[in-house]
Amino acid sequence: MGEKLVIDLAKCRPQEQSGIRCSYKHHPGNKGINALLEKIRFTLICRNCQEAPCINACPRDALEKVPTDTDKEGELILKRANMLCTGCGSCAIACPFGTVYTDLIPFPSSVCDLCKGRLKNGEKPLCVQTCGDGSVDYREVDFEKEKDLVQVFEGIVVKVAGGALWKPVLRDTRKA
Repeated sequence: MGEKLVIDLAKCRPQEQSGIRCSYKHHPGNKGINALLEKIRFTLICRNCQEAPCINACPRDALEKVPTDTDKEGELILKRANMLCTGCGSCAIACPFGTVYTDLIPFPSSVCDLCKGRLKNGEKPLCVQTCGDGSVDYREVDFEKEKDLVQVFEGIVVKVAGGALWKPVLRDTRKA
């Protein structure tokens, strides 16, 4: 089954506030947890507007909708191209639901590789070791027993109240 990085989204704060450190060797001072939070929020919280005003508002064409990592056909998520984004915040202003946060859009490229190939047996990633608020853990997950956990990416699990993801509710406008 393998261990997974478990993030409690309700507890997790930006990396500067939480003191979480990242050991990704190619980017000293990396903010890997912020990169993960951005991907998770785009996957779980973004309302996936059909017209996508955030995409249209970006002057650098840094946002696009791409297929998810899941097997759900036709499901798209928002993705930001770090090298095109200048951090202007136009997307956050244009988002009608307030799900794009400017403080979570770092200009420099941040990466999380889940410490693949760098952990010794029984060792936890540096982000887990330095997380003081318990918002990040690395452990075996039993989805049958822990119904509030959702795997959003390979090796990354998020605690979501009741295990329910945001889904649009369409109102039936037909007369009864």
